[in-house]
Amino acid sequence: MTAYNFLRESNVHLVYGGSRYLLKTTPDVSFSQTFAEDAYEVKTLHDQTKMFQGTSITKANPANFSFTVSLTTEKDETIVKSLLTDYDSTGSNIKTFDLFIVTGESTFKLNECVITNGDFNLAKGSNLTLAVSGEAQKLERVGHGYDPSEGLTPYSLPGSLVSASSTRTPTLSLIDVEVSGSDVSNIISATLSVQNDISWTPFETLQSSLSVTNASTAMYPSGFTLERRVVSGNITQYITENNSSTVQSFNTDTTVRIKTIVNGNTFLDANLANCMFTKRMSQNEVFTQTFDYRLIGNPANLSTVITY
Repeated sequence: MTAYNFLRESNVHLVYGGSRYLLKTTPDVSFSQTFAEDAYEVKTLHDQTKMFQGTSITKANPANFSFTVSLTTEKDETIVKSLLTDYDSTGSNIKTFDLFIVTGESTFKLNECVITNGDFNLAKGSNLTLAVSGEAQKLERVGHGYDPSEGLTPYSLPGSLVSASSTRTPTLSLIDVEVSGSDVSNIISATLSVQNDISWTPFETLQSSLSVTNASTAMYPSGFTLERRVVSGNITQYITENNSSTVQSFNTDTTVRIKTIVNGNTFLDANLANCMFTKRMSQNEVFTQTFDYRLIGNPANLSTVITY
């Protein structure tokens, strides 16, 4: 019987620093990698009938991945938030990790992953989630999956498995927002995202390109540099008699603080000093205004600014 790979039956394992975390993701997991093609003309002056281009494939583009985790009261997902915000030991680059996606038939590995974008879902009435996407050096199938029914040995995952909590308690977003030290009332929604802009170092030499015969000998990116970081989002509120005098304004250096409250206590806290914002109006059935903000300061450690 033919064995298929089903996404809904897959498990996502994150390996960092010798530890392995079984992530409880939502079903929208994705990962892929493409190879770069160099096409060239084969038509010559003496042979005008060769209309189709030739090709050379020697290198791979960075792999891509994305997944979403719920931020629960047990905080088993702290590792994902840390890999989004924390610098590595150099203090100027972000941490890397490996991802393993295990199905019944196969185990796939993403090598040297880096999270390039993280979006916190702060929508009122929805579960508090963190959706991340990123890039990796290489995607490969490293072995069989977890189903031994075919008499095959499953791939042995590396790292020591970190024990997870016996319960998982999702949290709903009760938002508390302050701008310039004052509460923002009549809030409709708020967003918070972290973006890590990276530049991959191509592993491309003439000698290496001549030895490429298939995917296993192709040239893959060899490392990356963190070029810049962006923390930004927006806050939308109804326009009322209490705030209508402040529409169409801006500020180039102020504070923005976005908190979610769980059981009366602060849960997620983004305490952003030195932000800019601009305001824009929107005319629906009820008039609203939106703060578009961005962090302009340079905190030494982003994990102390966005806590969970």
